[in-house]
Amino acid sequence: MGRISRKFKQLKCEGRKALIVFVTAGDPDIALTESLVPQIAAAGADIIELGIPFSDPMADGPTIQLSSDRALSGGANLKSILAAVKNIRQECDVPILLMGYYNPVLAFGLESFCREAAAAGVDGVLLVDLPPEEAGELVSFTKKHGIDFIPLLTPTSDISRINKIKKSGSGFIYYVSVAGVTGARSSVAEDIGSMVEKIRMETALPVAVGFGISTPQQAGRVAKLADGVVVGSALVKLFEQFEGDELALKVTDAVAALKKGIL
Repeated sequence: MGRISRKFKQLKCEGRKALIVFVTAGDPDIALTESLVPQIAAAGADIIELGIPFSDPMADGPTIQLSSDRALSGGANLKSILAAVKNIRQECDVPILLMGYYNPVLAFGLESFCREAAAAGVDGVLLVDLPPEEAGELVSFTKKHGIDFIPLLTPTSDISRINKIKKSGSGFIYYVSVAGVTGARSSVAEDIGSMVEKIRMETALPVAVGFGISTPQQAGRVAKLADGVVVGSALVKLFEQFEGDELALKVTDAVAALKKGIL
């Protein structure tokens, strides 16, 4: 059992829900990512998603697109991100998954990526543009190297789609609560509860809900329905507004507030 599954099992035993936070690796530079991840974990994040910056992030709204641009301008790439995770592992055991797009992973080499990611201490991978029908080769390597392949479901996913992803997925299911791109929203979708129950009828994997969740109040409402809550754009926005020690303080304060909201 990997770190992600252990974390969900631990939280379930404690009657708590997972706070999963997203930040773009390398925004604005890799050194800050290395120093910030342990601070985010200490502030209350149960699992951390590190975004792999990409030049064409089609599933992301303006906030994360700009974050990806800043990271790429700072020289971030998969090699430097894996090195950063390896350094983070010297002081922090928080579950870490890499989230992004298929192209950088394919260019790196599927088995090379999985082998080096596992060696660095990566626990999972989530690729938003890789459908389950085309994920077989990558999944064979994630399984070989002990990395969770995190599947995505959306409001339009039917039973057939759920059954497809549960065969290849592990760790947890990421339920995208709204149609469209990433970004903070003023309210959360009304049908989250019914969709989570639909998924739970087909699989025992934990279900985490993301996209559009930005405030502690929204996180708290979603946490009552799902096993985990994912917050990204609301935190990434802070990287536009602050830098250095002030940025670290703002981000960790926001994570602590989100954690308090789901307790």
